Amino acid sequence: MRIFEGFQKGVNLGGWISQFDVYDKKHFDTFITEADIQKIASWGFDHVRVPVDYILLEEEDGTAREDGFAYLELCRSWCEKYGLHMLIDLHECYGYSFDPLKPMDRERFFFDQQLQERFLRLWARIAERFSAWPDQVAFEPLNEVVLPEVADAWNKIVASYIRMMRTIVPDSWLVIGGVRYNAVTSVPLIQIPLDEKIVYNFHCYEPILFTHQGAYWVEGMPSDFRIGYPESLESYRNAVHSLRLQENLVGAIFYEGIHQIGMGFFEDIFSPALEKAEKDQVPLYCGEYGVIELADLEASCRWLKDIHAVMEKQGIGRALWNYKEKDFGREELLKV
Repeated sequence: MRIFEGFQKGVNLGGWISQFDVYDKKHFDTFITEADIQKIASWGFDHVRVPVDYILLEEEDGTAREDGFAYLELCRSWCEKYGLHMLIDLHECYGYSFDPLKPMDRERFFFDQQLQERFLRLWARIAERFSAWPDQVAFEPLNEVVLPEVADAWNKIVASYIRMMRTIVPDSWLVIGGVRYNAVTSVPLIQIPLDEKIVYNFHCYEPILFTHQGAYWVEGMPSDFRIGYPESLESYRNAVHSLRLQENLVGAIFYEGIHQIGMGFFEDIFSPALEKAEKDQVPLYCGEYGVIELADLEASCRWLKDIHAVMEKQGIGRALWNYKEKDFGREELLKV
């Protein structure tokens, strides 16, 4: 399988210019600085994934915000100084957010031509700003499409996105994910125009019962629930039933053909995505994975070692969630 060169071992800068509590210049100026980028490079990472919300880059009427673009441009220059690549991820666009804590119509964007045109205009601005660095900067159109029923509509939007981007950044990597919160099982549903610089993207927090134990944003999850890793598949399934969680919210432990939890589990759930990537001769990339800070540290390290072993065996690039804060920013895990 082809490799996503320069993006094999990365970390997310979540919570900086995306998913912040309040629009606050002091936060943007201090949450990530040059010293952080230097530290990330010193730990052996080769790239950062930089989530950014549209509200940093454009006003409510769609006009550009120079102050917001300045943060992305500054981050790129720091990354260049310390030898890092950079993936710009539009975490929210006007009219769409993946965030379950933000009530909204998550279907509208995928069938609203005006919203899509605004989305493409914003991306044209981003591409123009960073077109001079095709070997350093990659682009991800939108974070975590939630609804499975918009898969075909999303493919059409991505096709338009690729055509537009190729008029501005013909040689830059474009990193494309699927539906169901960018689940690895959705990679085979991606049907888009292909070229030599397309990457298939997925996120992996499986088993969710472990990585999101006690998470306040998971519907029905008790704040005091704890479970280890690895546990038997039966233990995880029984816990879901005892907690009365919806099976579709806790992911791959209920898929057919799953082995016991461990490296084999990740090999099983990655297999269809790997087959799709191999068939299409497209690199595969995991843009988010990680374990909530509430989990036991040693168990979290075991989880990371297992998923890393499978990713490295298969040549899957990756970016850990998260460098700091956002409920996942445990520094000990950055060095596993």
